[in-house]
Amino acid sequence: MGAVEIIFGIVLLLFALAIIIVVLLQEGHQQTGGADTFLSKNKARSMDAFLARWTKFIAIGFFVLVLVINIIMYFTK
Repeated sequence: MGAVEIIFGIVLLLFALAIIIVVLLQEGHQQTGGADTFLSKNKARSMDAFLARWTKFIAIGFFVLVLVINIIMYFTK
């Protein structure tokens, strides 16, 4: 196993952990019976939007990284 494969593996692992963390930080879409204030609703929406946006970016990066790693490993052997 070469140094390039180890580096790609570590970067891929970091992307996978980032996806897991961002997804777990998102709130579920369930109805709450309590009375929420306007500010708390907007705060939750902005945080959910932020996490949803980062989930998309990280997932696209993960997908592209896997493709690049496979292409590089296929053509270097």
